[in-house]
Amino acid sequence: MYQALYRAYRPETFQEVLGQEHIVRILKNQIETDSTSHAYLFCGTRGTGKTTTARLLAKGLNCLSDEGRPCGTCANCRAIRDGSFMDVIEIDAASNNGVDNIRELRESVNYPPATGRKKVYIIDEVHMLSAGAFNALLKTLEEPPEYVTFILATTEVHKLPATILSRCMRLDFKRVPENTLISGMAGICGKIGIEVTEDALRIIAANADGSVRDGLSILDQCISGGEKSIDSRNVLEFLGASGDEDFLELTELVRKRKTSDAIVFLAGVLSDGKDVRQFMKDWINHFRNLLMVKFMRDPGAVVNMSEENIERIRRQGNVMELEDINRGIIELSRTLNEARWSTQPRILLELSIVKMCLGGGQIRELSEQEFPQAASAEEPAVHIVEDHTAQKPEEPAAPKPEEPVTRKPEEPAAPKPEPNRISKPAVTQEEIGDPEEIWERVFRDGLQIAGSFSIVGSGSTLTEIDDKDFTLSVTADVVKDYAERNRKLIEDLMEKHTGRRRVMRIAGSKRSEPAVEEVAENISNVIGIHVDIE
Repeated sequence: MYQALYRAYRPETFQEVLGQEHIVRILKNQIETDSTSHAYLFCGTRGTGKTTTARLLAKGLNCLSDEGRPCGTCANCRAIRDGSFMDVIEIDAASNNGVDNIRELRESVNYPPATGRKKVYIIDEVHMLSAGAFNALLKTLEEPPEYVTFILATTEVHKLPATILSRCMRLDFKRVPENTLISGMAGICGKIGIEVTEDALRIIAANADGSVRDGLSILDQCISGGEKSIDSRNVLEFLGASGDEDFLELTELVRKRKTSDAIVFLAGVLSDGKDVRQFMKDWINHFRNLLMVKFMRDPGAVVNMSEENIERIRRQGNVMELEDINRGIIELSRTLNEARWSTQPRILLELSIVKMCLGGGQIRELSEQEFPQAASAEEPAVHIVEDHTAQKPEEPAAPKPEEPVTRKPEEPAAPKPEPNRISKPAVTQEEIGDPEEIWERVFRDGLQIAGSFSIVGSGSTLTEIDDKDFTLSVTADVVKDYAERNRKLIEDLMEKHTGRRRVMRIAGSKRSEPAVEEVAENISNVIGIHVDIE
């Protein structure tokens, strides 16, 4: 019958144990000097070798060899391996956690070993014992017969009573390093005649997260496909993960603020059956790799990738700002945490992409103030009234901006002001500068606070500024009304960028009133509906 790899290749001697050299050294020395403890507590994360090491210790205590115990080949070692050795008793505390089970154990302790030198009790998942069972075990655990050894194993040591902890010799199992896992899995693949690339093994080791059993389970899954050669593509397919090229492409789309293309690309990736939460984990790791290559000349020691992929990561990292990488990690980490409890993790990821695409790659919290339709209840609405006798519409709409304000490449982005709170400027009166440039900066900050600020920003001009006031020339009544309603905001922004509090004055445009046809054209451009003037 077929056995899983983690069972078929379980270590038979201490030399075969992976990544727990500190524990192996202690146990080998105790066996050789006959100074073993009466009770051990093996604790650590899953799949790190706690039960395997417990069996090896039981072998060492009963091995028939004179040196190098356990030898793994004598009759007692083979019987313990096969589970037929009468003096090694394994108990699953998850299903035998009552007082009666411990009472039976206490009675069997009184009988000496039948064939070996030591009677060994291995209690796995010991934290599952009930409070009564722990109390029943205390006295026997503290003073067992000299021929009895207890080995307790647990993944949640914090759940054990202090009275149990104080009666055991505690040994903590560490997560197995990735290089050690890779070496061990490569040896197993060689024994079974499977060719596997180093990149494939690195992906498996990274997903094993320090657990030998998890790593061998993933390798077993890849081998079960029937292929004699395994590469990184096969591993990613079995894991439901994505390749580095997917994250490079998606990150590039986000960096270029191509929101629509990024969401479509994500849909294509997920349509292949990729797990959304796994995708988020891997994308976070991609941003982490971007961070590493920006600060390390040789990131190969901390980035588990081929040299070619590291170079591709480096090229992308060179054109990304550190702030964008930092915010990407924070945003995706927050989304992943929220996705743990959500039934729609994909929607959360898509929202995260939209956030990252806003503001030139900067992540900004979405609020109602950023949408013109929800920014303010006071925002004027455009109404079309069909009136054949009127010469022009009753209330003209905001004129179409002649030219959008663009950010100069060499000028850093203005910091996002908090709503209703304008920070004090660093500029002084002598550094006021050109009114056109001042108004451009005010316009940018106003858009950050309310998207509807484009009405006054694009429909007015800062024409005059002196020590006490400044003058806005507006192009239409609707712009004037909006400016009056938002007087405090405009004056606050002007104070921020000029260094002095001034009163806003509003003047009409110096050009003549727009013709009826021009007003109709502006309304058509705003609402997207053709308006005819009769």
